[in-house]
Amino acid sequence: MIHYLYFVLSLASCIIYCMSDKEFETTPDESVTPPVVSKESTNKGKLIGIIIAVVVLLALVIFSLVSLFRADLETTSRVRDIFIIIMALESLLLGVALIILIIQIAVLINVLKNEIKPILDTTNETINHLRGTTTFLSNNLVEPVIKMNEYSAGFKRFIDILKPSGKSRKSK
Repeated sequence: MIHYLYFVLSLASCIIYCMSDKEFETTPDESVTPPVVSKESTNKGKLIGIIIAVVVLLALVIFSLVSLFRADLETTSRVRDIFIIIMALESLLLGVALIILIIQIAVLINVLKNEIKPILDTTNETINHLRGTTTFLSNNLVEPVIKMNEYSAGFKRFIDILKPSGKSRKSK
């Protein structure tokens, strides 16, 4: 068993050493500045922490299994019964979580039906009303103004042609 723990700890130390790409240098520097913590270093710290936690958990599972194999039949049956109770409680907890999830989905469907759909309907009505308004303005206001500008530009050009000016026509 000690060999397993030694192996796990040496594996964890190798992973930590390989993960750190920072070499340790000693430079005589008199102005000591505090280190700046970046996102990369915090992410590396979290990753190293997770790896260490997984390795320790794996070591505990291995230790528990070895201890359980070495134990007598009565201890093994007690541990089995405890695990059965834990699994029953876990399935009960998952059932409650599933019921809560179904209730939340029902509430979401209710919100979509009764609150979002009327908002979308009134938005569509507003868009259709606005479309009608722009068509009305285009037909009754913009087109007559454009026609009037066309006629006035044509009339101005007609007047310019008839009216003799002091400038020569070649300069135009």
